Amino acid sequence: MHLESPPLPRGPRRTSSERLREELQTLARGHALITAHSEKSWASITFAGTRHRLDLSFDGAEAIEAGERFIAYLPEHEFAIPKQLVADAAVTSVDHRIGPDARMDVRVELLLLDEE
Repeated sequence: MHLESPPLPRGPRRTSSERLREELQTLARGHALITAHSEKSWASITFAGTRHRLDLSFDGAEAIEAGERFIAYLPEHEFAIPKQLVADAAVTSVDHRIGPDARMDVRVELLLLDEE
């Protein structure tokens, strides 16, 4: 007699927003705290997608160093988000404070297009 194992339960599917946040955390090497994330549908005659605005905080010298690399690499980063193409990824503001409570706050905006 041959018994088959029941299929493993699948977890909830991750949304494109969750995958985007994971990709940004990977690019930040886990040093970013995402303090805000807004998402707005976007469409033109030929494309549809979403525009994302995220605020990230890098606290401490090591995190700030990771944040500086994040800023440098974000525009050219190859995102791997299923059924989404990142058409634009830009740093729109940076607030860098030095001293004993060194911190860097970064705002990014990304345009994701739906791939058919």
